[in-house]
Amino acid sequence: MLSHLAKLILRMAGWHVEMTTERLPKCVICIAPHTSNWDFIIGHLVYMAIYKDQRPHFLMKKEWFVFPLKYLFKAMGGIPVDRSRHSSLTEQLAIEISKHRIFRMALTPEGTRKPVKEWKKGFYYMAKGAGVPLQLAFIDGERKTAGIALTLNLSDNEADDLGKIKKFYSTVSPLKKGNFCLPENF
Repeated sequence: MLSHLAKLILRMAGWHVEMTTERLPKCVICIAPHTSNWDFIIGHLVYMAIYKDQRPHFLMKKEWFVFPLKYLFKAMGGIPVDRSRHSSLTEQLAIEISKHRIFRMALTPEGTRKPVKEWKKGFYYMAKGAGVPLQLAFIDGERKTAGIALTLNLSDNEADDLGKIKKFYSTVSPLKKGNFCLPENF
């Protein structure tokens, strides 16, 4: 039901959904570019359109989890993160993914809507640590198309894997062009 509603909303807004890879029960979903607050809304609707009525899990800074929004974000699959603490969130989430039959974690490697030259690699290490595939999702503002286009079974060659990720995102146009940089650390 929600899947049809998500598709309708996206279609009415002029967006197209693409799913050119397999639907997986467990994976980490890397989604970029993240340049606008609209990315969250579009991304969530696209996820619901693709994965039907199953919710994604996603990380969001804890400051957003205040009344009444905290109830909405938790119901949508949100996990609050205290960015001032330097604990091993990547390891904890890799273990959490391993515990479930169905678990999809969606992450933005930029970590912010501003342009950053170094992307966070936690999404990569989380997928490696949990032994699950990495799916590359995108929001292309120029084509008004969003979806999941590629599944990577990560290798032991981190530089090669990260190079494939960078190459993939080099073809995507962000919603706000001035807010996007390809990673220099990949």
